[in-house]
Amino acid sequence: MATKEELQAQADQEIEDAKPLYKQVNSEKIEFTDDDYAQAKIDLGNKKWNDQQFGYIQARQEQYPTMIEFVEAYTEKEIGGDSTKWDAYVVAYNKVRNDNPKPS
Repeated sequence: MATKEELQAQADQEIEDAKPLYKQVNSEKIEFTDDDYAQAKIDLGNKKWNDQQFGYIQARQEQYPTMIEFVEAYTEKEIGGDSTKWDAYVVAYNKVRNDNPKPS
């Protein structure tokens, strides 16, 4: 796992490699100012850090079984029915957690 400084260095290099960058102001294409470039580097560095530290959360949310699947499986198990759905739900849930580990 990269440090914040390493990710910031990557971001800085990516912005440098992408030059020239432009913005649109009043329907006019204008090259970034030095302040714009500095802010773009900070923003990209922060994005890379957040993706590394918290990207697993979104990945898990997108892959977890739905609440409907949870309720159906849990209800069936609790009313004494076949627990096959519940077992499958637990396996799917644990797979998502293992595939998208929390950074240490």
